[in-house]
Amino acid sequence: MVRSTIVVRASDALPLAASVDDEQTEQALQEHKQQAKLLFRRLTSNSEPRLSIESGPYTHHYLIADNVVYLTIAEKSYPRKLAFSYLDELSKEFSTSYGPKVETVRKPYAFVGFDTFMSKTARLYQDTRAAGAGSNLDRLNDDLQDVTRIMTKNMEELLWRGDSLDRMSHLSSSLRSESEKYRKAARNINFSAMLRQYAPLGAILFIIIILIWWRFT
Repeated sequence: MVRSTIVVRASDALPLAASVDDEQTEQALQEHKQQAKLLFRRLTSNSEPRLSIESGPYTHHYLIADNVVYLTIAEKSYPRKLAFSYLDELSKEFSTSYGPKVETVRKPYAFVGFDTFMSKTARLYQDTRAAGAGSNLDRLNDDLQDVTRIMTKNMEELLWRGDSLDRMSHLSSSLRSESEKYRKAARNINFSAMLRQYAPLGAILFIIIILIWWRFT
């Protein structure tokens, strides 16, 4: 089943809305919510627009639309097509209700009232095992989008790779800085060597010129 949902602005990971979770859910998902925060900070314009990320007994499903990320944490056994249909419902309603305001808000959870719609919609997408024959969910299941092309990744691998890329970027910047220092030092050394090599000759030529000038004047 859907356990928790959060909506953030993609460009800066500012939280816009979130489901109100009970204390038991908060404790159970504490680590996974921290992982979600790390994930939000790693998303870029080149990130997959829809992705499922497995983490222990849960899966993070997210979709990106109009600079907004909709992410839900669900049990790993929960059908992916239901998770993404749920997120699609949220994205359509959120875009209609708050879309023009997304770029202007500055404070976190500016659209806290969206929780009411999230809670109502989540109840419609409860675990199929809890739904009886002929239920709304059964009828929904027949019409839902095909999600076979949506990638599934592992959270640890994804975040580890992100850390590695960050370290590589930092290392690359350091190497460029050090390389520039070495180039400057090499130029100084070469200039000093040239002075030592040609300074005596220059001094002799200067003396000769002075003597010639003195003699003929």
